Amino acid sequence: MSRKLFDLTSLKCSKLITVHYSTSFSLGIKLLGKKYRPHIYSIYGFVRYADEIVDTFHDQDKGILLEEFRKDTFNAIERKFSINPIVHSFQETVNLYNIDLSLIHAFLDSMEMDLHYGKYNKEKYSEYIYGSAEVVGLMCLRVFCDGQDTTYNSLKAPARSLGSAFQKVNFLRDMQEDYKERGRVYFPGVDFDCFDEDCKNQIVEDIEKNFSEALTGIRELPIGCRGGVYLAYRYYTKLFDKLKKAKPEAIQSKRMRVHNAYKAYILMKSYARYAFNLI
Repeated sequence: MSRKLFDLTSLKCSKLITVHYSTSFSLGIKLLGKKYRPHIYSIYGFVRYADEIVDTFHDQDKGILLEEFRKDTFNAIERKFSINPIVHSFQETVNLYNIDLSLIHAFLDSMEMDLHYGKYNKEKYSEYIYGSAEVVGLMCLRVFCDGQDTTYNSLKAPARSLGSAFQKVNFLRDMQEDYKERGRVYFPGVDFDCFDEDCKNQIVEDIEKNFSEALTGIRELPIGCRGGVYLAYRYYTKLFDKLKKAKPEAIQSKRMRVHNAYKAYILMKSYARYAFNLI
């Protein structure tokens, strides 16, 4: 039996994780050039698994699971192999594109923070945002730049801004769930029970700045990945628009979402703008 069969099966596992956990990113990946898709599936599958460890497996010792996952990851990168298909798929992308190991450490450090922190001050919040989201953007950017350091370095700042915007929108959308199910409030200085319009507006202004900085970088991405990243950007800005219009008490009581039919509309509109170079 060929090793290629295991490699292919591992990649399909990462794709399956992406499709089942995130319709928005799945749609975005479909607009990427074919050479990028498997590696973005691999990155998303990896980060999704780590996130599940800290958010879902309540009947297990999450600290032990996460530490085992960390060891398995770096052993796999060194060996260029893992029996865990998600980790195996990820290590192939890491080794092929020479993804900086410090990015992976920062990501796993942020996942570990979820095991110990319920509230975040400004310093810890910035650290968490960087590790949980910005570095994921940088991993993807390394793939998009296809090993070209000059392009990668010029787009690092907007890639971080986009990851930061996505994560902060997630925090705002999931505020009720994070607080009631996990006892977490990520936004520094925010009391969930006293969340008001002023608090929301400060968060909104910060996210708007991130999105503005990110769009400049999206326009400079290589053509083969620009459309997919732009679609993810448009999906999140639409979700953000709903959150901006929502009353604080609505955010406290339910999880906002963009319905699948409207996601399909965003897909068609984003593709049209990409095809006619209107991004």
